[in-house]
Amino acid sequence: MTQRFFKALMTSAVLSAGLAGGAYAAECIAPANPGGGWDFTCRQIGKIMYDIGAVDQPVQVTNMPGAGGGLAYNHVVSERADDSDVVIAASSATTTRLAQNAYAGMTADQVRFVGAIGADPGVIAVAADSEYQTLGDLVEAIKADPGSVAFAGGSAVGGFDHLKPLMILKEAGFTDITSVKYIGVDGGADAITQTVGGFTQAMTGDMSEIVSFLANGDIRVIAVLTEERVPGFDDIPTAKEQGFDVVAVNWRGLYVPKDISDAKFDEWAGKLQQVADSDEWAQAMADNGLAPFTKVGGDFQAYVDGLVAEINAMSKELGVLQ
Repeated sequence: MTQRFFKALMTSAVLSAGLAGGAYAAECIAPANPGGGWDFTCRQIGKIMYDIGAVDQPVQVTNMPGAGGGLAYNHVVSERADDSDVVIAASSATTTRLAQNAYAGMTADQVRFVGAIGADPGVIAVAADSEYQTLGDLVEAIKADPGSVAFAGGSAVGGFDHLKPLMILKEAGFTDITSVKYIGVDGGADAITQTVGGFTQAMTGDMSEIVSFLANGDIRVIAVLTEERVPGFDDIPTAKEQGFDVVAVNWRGLYVPKDISDAKFDEWAGKLQQVADSDEWAQAMADNGLAPFTKVGGDFQAYVDGLVAEINAMSKELGVLQ
């Protein structure tokens, strides 16, 4: 997509947003239509910031859909690089697309990632009657015979669901990632159906996709890809405690323009930490199926930098990127 195309889309989006005058502490751009994950991030975090007194005026939400988040990204980089009063909703999809050059040559270092305070945890699941009891069992089977295990996931080849098991295998010292079978289907439910039906041996996806199937006893989750076990699912071990130091979650967070001051960056990180620590956010996570995942400031920026580099390298190995 060309810069001219982005600019035309951006102008249209800003006009349609109908930015009204009024007293606002800041603006949160949701790079999608109302109702999705990025919109949720802006509206919930903005509302809670005001409710708990982290900001003294409401946060205005502007929806700017287009190019899978690329329109908003281009707008911030090219038009508002030093605007300290704007934050932008982001998720793991943002970093995956940046790592795979999906934003017309724009790169992750053109903004600063200020924090994430909740996530839909990544999972690896097998059928209830699967021979694989642990993540280690599955990894060893692949190392012995890569063709013996196929994964199903709700993203396309090279997407985040595909990359999750590859991150685990890399951690286990397995480098021939192109030999790992992956079938991209239309969402997590279809991936589970493939696995329960025996067409694939494992499913890679997110916790929110598997809860009802887990309750029905159709599947077993052999690993959750979080730092710690997920509240409410305390019997599911993490990949880390099974010896595979991999954290892969669909995080919910914010980035800010690159050229704001360090003091303002730290201020936004502090406000986000206040939201993370609040009872209101705990309730919002419970109501929306999110697990705690708090990384703010420099800690989160370092996490994003590592993730982008890893996804970029694996995407090249898979042939998704040249």
